[in-house]
This record gives sequence, C-alpha cells and structure tokens, in this order.
Amino acid sequence: MHIHILGICGTFMGSLAVIARELGHTVTGSDQGVYPPMSTQLEAQGIALMDGYDAANLEPKPDLVLIGNAMSRGNVEVEAVLNRNIDYMSGPEWLAREVLSKRWVLAVAGTHGKTTTTAMLLWILEQAGFDAGYLVGGVPKDFPVSARLGSSDFFVIEADEYDSAFFDKRSKFVHYRPRTLILNNLEFDHADIFDSVEAIERQFHHLVRTVPSQGLIVRPSRDEHLDRALALGCWSGLQTTALGSESEANDWRAELLADDGSRFMVLHHEQPVATVNWQQTGHHNVRNALAAIAAARHVGVTPDHAIAALNRFSGVKRRMELLADIDGVRVYDDFAHHPTAIATTLEGLRNRVGDEPIVALIEPRSNTMQQGVHQQSLLASAGAADKVLWANLQHLAWLDTLVGEHQQATDDHDTHRVLGSVERLIDQTLEELTQPCHIVIMSNGGFGGIHQKLVAVLKDRTGA
Repeated sequence: MHIHILGICGTFMGSLAVIARELGHTVTGSDQGVYPPMSTQLEAQGIALMDGYDAANLEPKPDLVLIGNAMSRGNVEVEAVLNRNIDYMSGPEWLAREVLSKRWVLAVAGTHGKTTTTAMLLWILEQAGFDAGYLVGGVPKDFPVSARLGSSDFFVIEADEYDSAFFDKRSKFVHYRPRTLILNNLEFDHADIFDSVEAIERQFHHLVRTVPSQGLIVRPSRDEHLDRALALGCWSGLQTTALGSESEANDWRAELLADDGSRFMVLHHEQPVATVNWQQTGHHNVRNALAAIAAARHVGVTPDHAIAALNRFSGVKRRMELLADIDGVRVYDDFAHHPTAIATTLEGLRNRVGDEPIVALIEPRSNTMQQGVHQQSLLASAGAADKVLWANLQHLAWLDTLVGEHQQATDDHDTHRVLGSVERLIDQTLEELTQPCHIVIMSNGGFGGIHQKLVAVLKDRTGA
C-alpha cells in the first residue's frame, strides 16, 4: 500500500512514517520546510519527502493519506485529498487500527514529562529483554529512532491530549486504548484548542474510560485536576506515587538521598526496594521514574530490575541536554514551555549546582504561552535562575508590559529582561558572564538557532 503523510516532519507523524515503512508500505510525505532531525531519520528509512504542499504531491494517487493535526482546511494538499475522494484518516486512528489493536498498550499521558517517562518505561522493558514497539514524541538517547514496530505483545506510547485532526477533535490518546496507563499530572495547556482546564479533565476522563477493569492506572498522590478527572469515573486498578512524605497512604514512594534527585530510595508499600543512582536530576524526574517502575511491574518487570535499568538511563534529547562545557560555562538545551516545567527544571539544576550562577534564556513560543495565558506565574517560574532573558521574537506586547511592570514595582532591572532578537540575547548572556556558570536555553522550537550560535561565540571567545 502507498501511504502519503501530510505534516510528515512533525514528531508524531514522522514516527508513524517509520512504523508504516516497517510494516512494508511505500511511504511518502510532505511538509512545509522539510527539516531535521526528522527529515534525516526519514530519508535514512527510504521515505521520499516533498518540501511544501502541492496537489502534485498526490500523484501517483496514494491508497491512503494520513493527515497531521497541524493541517487545516484551505491547505492545497488537504483540499486535493477531499476533492479527489482519496481515502484519508488521522494518524492516531491509523496507528490504533493497524498496530495498537493487536498489542498490550502502555501509555504515558500528562501535561508534563510524557516524553521522558515514556523513554524511561521503554528503556526498562528493553533492558528486561522485551522487544516492545514504541512511539516517543522526542528523541530518546538510548534508541536510534523515535519509533519502531517491535516483535513483542507490548507497545509503549507517549499519549498526547492534543486533538487528532481537523476532522477529529478528540484527543489523540482516546484512540490508544491502553491496558497500562500512566497519568503524570494535569494542568491547563493548549489554549488554542481547550477553553478551560475542565475541558482537559473531560478528555482525560474519556481516556480513563478506555482502560479495562483488569488494567492499571498509575498516578501521583497529589494532583487536584487528576482527582477531578478520576472522580468522573474509574473502573481500573489504581496505584499512587509520592515523593518524600507527601502522602501517608501510597503504593510507591521515593525518599531523596540527594536534594537534586540524582539519588533516591524507592519504596513499595513502604518496603525499601533499591536505590536509583543516575544521570538525571530534578524532583519531576524522580516522580517520572516511580511511575515508570510501577507501570513496568504491571507487565512483569520486577522493581529491582527496573531500578537497575534506570541507573543506566541516558535521557532524552532537549531535556536538560548538556550541549557544551567551555571553560566552566555549561550550556543546556531544554524543551520546557510551561511555567511548571520551567520551574521544576530550574529548581532541579539549582539543587545540583548550589550557588553557581544560572542564566535562563526562555522563549514563550507555544500557542498557550503566546496568548499570555500563563503570564501571572511566568516570572516566578524562573525564580531559581539568577538572570532571566525573555526572548520576544514574536513581538508579544504583554511580555514587554509584564517585565516592565515588574521592573518598576521592584526596581530590579537586572534579573528579568526582554530582548527581541537572538543577537541581543547572546550579547546580554555574555555580559558579566562568570565562570563557572550554567546557561539554560528553554524553548519547544528552534529558537532561531541560538543554541549553536551561542556555543560558537563562547568557543571563539576562549579559543576552544
């Protein structure tokens, strides 16, 4: 079968392309600006890519078109699919029909931590000898590609609450029907498709409705929005996770042995299991690990084996990924694009580096951020940094106002600054730069190539 994919360079749709190719289909695709790393991965798989959308991309006529959720009516290729009566469906529906319906699905949902937790769970199963299929919404460092079919009965998937397609406004994860489900957390996000956090809670409830009674849901002990989603109905086994003394009644708990989360003891029903001693930091990653250990146990991996695997876990690209260490100036790339993610990531770094200076370069790029939905908590979210440079590359009036009012009210013109170009951001980053220092670049996009440009300038300055 010839399958053509619209929006093929998106992480999800590109991963579908890899799986479709593995199933033996001829796969082609188009996108606006074919770009790496997905384009490189796809070309290596023998998948033909078209740069830009054009009705001619549908010649010869494909048997099926998978339409990504970034596509909308008016797109020339979408219109050609409809006018020519070519068979089409959303990516999540195709994946559910062709792959997931035959597998034990382990899904990871939540506002934050989906990619990392999915990669953790997958790595645990891999180290236990499972050849699980998977689809990760990022690039796990321990695997060569972002998706594979796998040969076992198990499939691990990052379960996104974003909508499926312009013709299917249900959340993607409603299609997946997991038997093992991790619910990491729930907060308001995706303001471009959800009017309120209650609307997101309703979608999570729809997901919970698909888990069989013999299935398992793993969730943190304290999350009011998950409480409300589950209060709408839950018919499956339920296990809770907690950090420290957050909850007296829980199934899984972590006792920190290092403030930055790099070492912690795992307890199951208050009985010590083993110590995680790994490369990751941050309390959020401790919580992610507990959920992954609990989910892996549901499919037969003992907690001690899961912990041994996590001790060798390399992480995910763009999640506090160290890009360079130049004479004590360490530059990190992080995907955080929500105040909670910004806060937990920077706090994790602060706990690790102590009093060493932290400079945060943050691009409010997501649709929700650009609309200013989270502006009331935005500045406080970066409180663990000594200097915060906000990138106003989209010329957001509210961002200028927010920082200006803060400076006027506090007479603090040094901690928070707004800059409108990558060049000015780099100049301000280098101003009064001390050694050692930690520079964290936070964005869910390319950020104007600032990562490579900043590293190049730093190397030039030091002759490295």
